[in-house]
Amino acid sequence: MSTFRTEIDAVLESIRPAIHADGGDVEFVSFDEGQGLVKLRLLGACESCPISMRTLKEGIEKRMIEQVAAVTEVQAV
Repeated sequence: MSTFRTEIDAVLESIRPAIHADGGDVEFVSFDEGQGLVKLRLLGACESCPISMRTLKEGIEKRMIEQVAAVTEVQAV
């Protein structure tokens, strides 16, 4: 597993308790190192939540960019 993947997983694990508390989850799909793009799948309550994209961009993406130097964007698939 690459260092970036380890760092990405660490960020996801750090936010997962808050997401679980609302009945959702997030799953790593892929990381394009050339583009700095992380793709995630939103699960559970997050799939139908009206503010899930806000959580993705303002919560997950912000933290991911701060903590993983290679990441520039996070997208839901």
